[in-house]
Amino acid sequence: MHPRDLLLDGFDRVHDTLRAAVDGLPADRLTQRVAPGANPIGWLGWHLLRVQDDHVADVAGRQQVWTEQDWVSRFVLDLDPAATGYGFSDDEVERVRVPSAEVLLGYSDAVHARTAEFLRAMDADDLERVVDERWNPPVTLAVRLVSVLSDDLQHVGQAAYVRGLLEAR
Repeated sequence: MHPRDLLLDGFDRVHDTLRAAVDGLPADRLTQRVAPGANPIGWLGWHLLRVQDDHVADVAGRQQVWTEQDWVSRFVLDLDPAATGYGFSDDEVERVRVPSAEVLLGYSDAVHARTAEFLRAMDADDLERVVDERWNPPVTLAVRLVSVLSDDLQHVGQAAYVRGLLEAR
């Protein structure tokens, strides 16, 4: 099996699980917190997609889907367009008001398509390419992609859990 197939499978699972966690939810449920300081489903989905979009665009040498396809204007967020949610305070999380499940899932489809396109074009040798020399040891493409996948899996699992809590109420 080619390593790209494992990565594709992982990102497919993130995409499918996010769809299950978000599909059919009204906007107020996307922003609902199950406890003070807890991250809402909409923020979790937006954040995992922004990180994936940002990091994959960087290693692919492309513009982010967020700006290239103008998803930034569809979300109408009062944030810097470069924001990904990383390190956000509770107040900043509160400012991420995802307008609808359809908009979030549309962005998810676009990010997933771009990620899959990049992965399908990748050779096994590409995984050894250094993509970030700011770390010791320098970060390879393999490490960056696994890092993004790990972060995405954690956040999509949180979103699925929050949906379960909301439905139990």
